[in-house]
Amino acid sequence: MLNSKQRAYLRALANPIDTILIVGKGGIDADVIRQADDALTARELIKGKALETSPVKAREAADTIAAQVSAETVQVIGSKFVLYRRNDKEPKIILPKERKK
Repeated sequence: MLNSKQRAYLRALANPIDTILIVGKGGIDADVIRQADDALTARELIKGKALETSPVKAREAADTIAAQVSAETVQVIGSKFVLYRRNDKEPKIILPKERKK
């Protein structure tokens, strides 16, 4: 589970990256899930988009894909969404630690 500081850090990292995952009129099928899984393994942080012709909205698409690939939904704005999953073998993104109270 991400805390607000980690979520803000990931949002900042996601800002300049390109959208690589597209959910179109076919909805969320096995190919989209496989593509998301492979991309998260390689990059840890990906940006996706739900097209207007998609049967699901961006929030539904992000939450469904995240649940199926064991990722976290970082952000959903309009039709775009950002997903994060840590790669335990080769971590690329070091998240800020939560402060002790």
